[in-house]
Amino acid sequence: MNVTGTIVNYYIHCRRQCWLFGHGMNFEDDSEDVHIGRILHEIRSESTKDAEILMDGIRMDQITAEYVLEMKKSDADIEAARWQTLYYLYVLKQKGIVRKGKIQFIERNKQVNKTVELELDDDNERGIVTLIADIKSLLEQEAPPEPIHAKTCDRCAYYSYCYV
Repeated sequence: MNVTGTIVNYYIHCRRQCWLFGHGMNFEDDSEDVHIGRILHEIRSESTKDAEILMDGIRMDQITAEYVLEMKKSDADIEAARWQTLYYLYVLKQKGIVRKGKIQFIERNKQVNKTVELELDDDNERGIVTLIADIKSLLEQEAPPEPIHAKTCDRCAYYSYCYV
């Protein structure tokens, strides 16, 4: 299994979700939150000519001359979105393309946009290399990790797999 931005995001958010998704178990089609996120993404992408770039099996929301832009429905897990975007910057750098990252959170209840900017510095690059190795090691395991029993589990698309 190739590492993708989604897998990086899931690894940071929940290693069990990462393992399940990495082994072809996708429960997101039944998730209302995922549907809302996709619709918001489509609406935002319609006004952009550089929307959704597919490269080596990874799908980036948008690339400009200066930024890789990642759009998220909410800022519920900024750290996962941050590492996902850093992963994209790392992949691009391996191809000789250097960009900054920008994560735009569209908070549906507050109607407020929140933006986080980041760069792939040496520390982040070392972190990504380690993260990729850790993810590959996780995906090689025979069984998924145990559920994490966090409050975020209640709204997770994988809830029924973990708890029902």
